[in-house]
Amino acid sequence: MSLFKARDWWSVVLGEGEEFDQGCLCVGDVDNSGSGHDKIVVGSYMGLLRIYGPRASSPGSGALAEDQLLEVQLRDPIIQLEVGKFVSCSDLLHLAVLHPRKLSVYAVTATAGNVEHGIQYQLRLVYEHNLQRTACNMTYGPFGGVTGHHFICIQSMDGMLMFFEQESYAFGRFLPGFLLPGPLCYCGRTDTFITVSSARQVESYKYEVLAVATDADEEHERKTSGKRLTADWTLVIGEQALDIVVPTFTSTSSIFVLGERNVYCLKDNGQIRFMKKLEYNPSCFLPYASGMSEGTTNLLMGNHNSTLLVYQDVTLKWAAQLSCVPVAVRVANFQDLKGVVVTLSGDGHLQCSYMGTDPSFFMAPRVDAREINYEEVDAEMKALQKIIKEAVRTQADNFLKTSLEEDLTVTATVSSAVDTVSRSLLGEIAGNPVPSVTVKIQVKSRLTVQSPKLNVCVQPPLAVTQEQFVLDSMGPGSTSFVMFSVFLNEKYSPADLGGDVTVSYSTPTGVPRVAQCKFTLPLRLVCLPSAPSKNSKYKITIDTNKPPVSLGDIFPEFVEKSEEKEGNVLAFQLIAGSTVTVQASKTSQRYRIQSDTFEDMWLVTKELLQRFDTFFAKQGVKDFRNSFAGPIPLQEYFETVDHHFELRVNAEKYQDLLSERAVQFRAIQRRLLTRFKDKTPAPLQNLDTLMEGTYRQVIALADAAEENRALLCQAFARLRSATHLLITLLSLWQGLSADQTSILEATLLPLLQDTPQLGWEECVDAAVSHLLRTCLSRSPKDQALSLSTSQLSMPKDTARLKKHITLLCDRLGKGGRLSLSSEANVQTPVVMPGGCEPIPEVELEEPPLQQESSAKFIKKRQPSKRTKGKTDEAAKESGKPSAKESGKDASKESGKEKDPEKTKSSKKASVRAKEKKKEPEAGDARRASGSEN
Repeated sequence: MSLFKARDWWSVVLGEGEEFDQGCLCVGDVDNSGSGHDKIVVGSYMGLLRIYGPRASSPGSGALAEDQLLEVQLRDPIIQLEVGKFVSCSDLLHLAVLHPRKLSVYAVTATAGNVEHGIQYQLRLVYEHNLQRTACNMTYGPFGGVTGHHFICIQSMDGMLMFFEQESYAFGRFLPGFLLPGPLCYCGRTDTFITVSSARQVESYKYEVLAVATDADEEHERKTSGKRLTADWTLVIGEQALDIVVPTFTSTSSIFVLGERNVYCLKDNGQIRFMKKLEYNPSCFLPYASGMSEGTTNLLMGNHNSTLLVYQDVTLKWAAQLSCVPVAVRVANFQDLKGVVVTLSGDGHLQCSYMGTDPSFFMAPRVDAREINYEEVDAEMKALQKIIKEAVRTQADNFLKTSLEEDLTVTATVSSAVDTVSRSLLGEIAGNPVPSVTVKIQVKSRLTVQSPKLNVCVQPPLAVTQEQFVLDSMGPGSTSFVMFSVFLNEKYSPADLGGDVTVSYSTPTGVPRVAQCKFTLPLRLVCLPSAPSKNSKYKITIDTNKPPVSLGDIFPEFVEKSEEKEGNVLAFQLIAGSTVTVQASKTSQRYRIQSDTFEDMWLVTKELLQRFDTFFAKQGVKDFRNSFAGPIPLQEYFETVDHHFELRVNAEKYQDLLSERAVQFRAIQRRLLTRFKDKTPAPLQNLDTLMEGTYRQVIALADAAEENRALLCQAFARLRSATHLLITLLSLWQGLSADQTSILEATLLPLLQDTPQLGWEECVDAAVSHLLRTCLSRSPKDQALSLSTSQLSMPKDTARLKKHITLLCDRLGKGGRLSLSSEANVQTPVVMPGGCEPIPEVELEEPPLQQESSAKFIKKRQPSKRTKGKTDEAAKESGKPSAKESGKDASKESGKEKDPEKTKSSKKASVRAKEKKKEPEAGDARRASGSEN
């Protein structure tokens, strides 16, 4: 028996299919027996009224037949039950039953028989009131301070409080600002009625104020009564209340309000005494007398987890598990047990229980002590450790095997030819038909897969016929196929022909997982064969180490309109761009790519390099290499950067103008509204004309901003294409490895899309500055020790960015290499810096470097003091002023140079390897001084 489970003392299930709520349970000496023992009165929405007198029974036997004292079928549903002194000429307790349209007061009488089961109970109607409005709930008490009797107040569904002084109807009042009814309770200490309105605030109304307010019998008087009737006090709780209880047994004046997430204890004046935040959804509660300490109140709290909790103020004292979710809870005294907790569930499970457990007198038998054989224990321990190691190794091997075999395999197959009937939404662009390509996705499951969802993503301006697919759950070994078409949806070329397919699913155990695959679209989707162009604005040349091959073998699908039979010239007409011509040299191992648009050469260049690698790999050539002799087309690239930045500046200007015009438009509206509301008409003074003109300006600016946004998206796609081309040329120029190319791509292409808050220019400037201060710095001394954390913002112009990109290319050309660690093996974080500090302009002025015959770039070192001294002496002999004489400390420096022998002796004490390294530098300095002479 669990200690934290309620002990079932007596229970019964009421009927079948009946429904109950918190007002359907009542406990009291309803038959006026005088013994002090309570009876349980239960009413259902089906109209059945039952009265029980529980008695102790053997565990598990349930209720006895004689425990049910009375069962009566009433004609109307029972909303609430109360026991009180409701008859004027009697001090006995009577039962008040609230129906939707009627209030009935009954007397329960018992007729004694010759034997115990011969006692008969009868229900006699004393009086009833027919209600003009549908009732919601009721409360009772000695309204107005009467003694010996109880009056009844009923709250209707439309917010009217109807007062009944026993057999007669007194008056009715409408609550102000009413929307939906809430719980209602009477406080006898202050003679007030407390409820929670739809405004989610606790409201208190004095009975005296309600009595003298305007009568609310007529519908038109409802409005006036709402204005005259005011609350004594209010308290905002911010949630709907489930119940309100005003305990009368405690010495402290308290009002308890049960909310959806909190329980509040209020004083009589509405101030909060304390509150408790609940971590569950409560269903009912009941304050009851505490015998532990003075000034505290105990709370019984039921929740939707079928748990009954006991609080002493805000401290949880006990928790007990119930068999059902309680909707009403009471505390009753019966013949065999006092303080029994009575709970009623929504489906009619009536239970009387108590907390704790019966004491157990079982004692475990004593275990006979035995001597321990440590050798046997040691041998057993070694055997168990061996078994554990083998089990761990087996589980690891199985995990590796299962990890290698994925639960779900996604494969994409792209059609090599375009669709016969295009699925594109654009019929044609600039007279060129827009084709579409079909992609077939195969999803194969190794295990059971639940609720798989497939998503397709392509880079704009590409689009697909359907982006999301909801697949049926798949069993082991099953396969599903999905087909869609990809096409060009805007009038500009994409920067990437790749796409991603993501399948999200759940394993049978509920673990979410994701499977991915990538696919590459054919160049034929965005290009058409065309006639070659002889004169073009932009040209780049790719060198190879193998004899030239026929372009017709490399691009067999683009040889339809080629005029050259030898196959050394091929032209590609971009559907949303210019013509790109590829020409193979007949004598050398070079290929020229030319076009009138710089960024349009990217897709053709990428496809050409990929097809070269595939072509020579099929022929078994392993040492094929591509290269680029230079120069890097930075000026052409900077034109694309400037165009993108100009559109970003225009977007900010449009945003500022729109804000100004919007403020002006709202100001004109306010003035016009003031003129129209004025009782004395006044001339508009052309305010209507000004508002119409401002409206037209707002619309025009909005259209211009939208057009600029579309141009900005197009410019960003072109910038991405140009950046991809620049990265490829830099990689071919310096023979960068795959890791170095990835670092360069992460530096120059940090964003997939532009946003007003974070643009491409500031991100790239921060990333390039980070590289220039770490792996591309001149020496380890110049490396940045920390990253700036300033916020990125849009620059004023692109001059600084272009200088940094130029310096990046210059450092790469002089032997710099990209890496994630500095020269001193100091690990630098991969995270993009929050900002970049300005790089000194001196770094942009690189000194002339000495180039050896091996064509290696060597960084020039700073000359030593001995070299500087000899250089200054040579400068003096040539009649030119030295650097020391031009400084403020020339006298001090010249004094140091007077004793060259002392300097030589100090140098001899150092390592000879350093002297050997400095001798070539001194020779370079002598040659430099000789050239000056």
